[in-house]
Amino acid sequence: MKNIKGLLPVVILVCIVFVTIQARVIPVKPVENNDQKEKNATNDSLQKASMSLTSAVERQLTYIEDHIVSAAEAMPEDKYYFTPESLNIQGSAFKDVRTFAGQIKHLATDNYDMWSAIIGDPLPAGIVDVNGPADIKSKDDILNYLKGSFAEGHKAIANLTADNAMDMLDFRGGKLARLDLVFYALTHSNDHYGQMVVYLRMCGILPGMNLHNN
Repeated sequence: MKNIKGLLPVVILVCIVFVTIQARVIPVKPVENNDQKEKNATNDSLQKASMSLTSAVERQLTYIEDHIVSAAEAMPEDKYYFTPESLNIQGSAFKDVRTFAGQIKHLATDNYDMWSAIIGDPLPAGIVDVNGPADIKSKDDILNYLKGSFAEGHKAIANLTADNAMDMLDFRGGKLARLDLVFYALTHSNDHYGQMVVYLRMCGILPGMNLHNN
């Protein structure tokens, strides 16, 4: 009995040391109240929504960019100022339509106009109307202008979030939600890609994904 009483302080000391070590090794997770849990869940949801929104729009822009740039590169430079009007197709209505080069310059100019409005960037020098800078004339210069407009689009999309998607922006004398302007830019590019396809086929060139398959 006397020996047991003598060991008791040692046992107590060992227990205290063990508990202290465990407290240092195993971190204690703070208890979240309901408000904090809801806040964290909301933040997680917004982050996932922003990532989903941005990646979805980015895929759409990349897809149409690939097609448009491929089509613009496929047209020979000596046909860059071709218009269907020159074919004099009986019963057609191509009078005063834009040239192939004009289609690209207009598309790129509107790209700059819309994507720049989304992030507040200034427009490139030389833009005075929807037809783009008058001094951009060669195929190489037009292609660089086009690619630059899509780079502005990727920059704008990188700043698009679920939180700011419905912010109202000033655009051409009115107000548009940021996401509406994004969709406007994408559909406008698709519209002019369709017209570029017609021009290419009239020149005997297969457009779109056919360019990558042949």
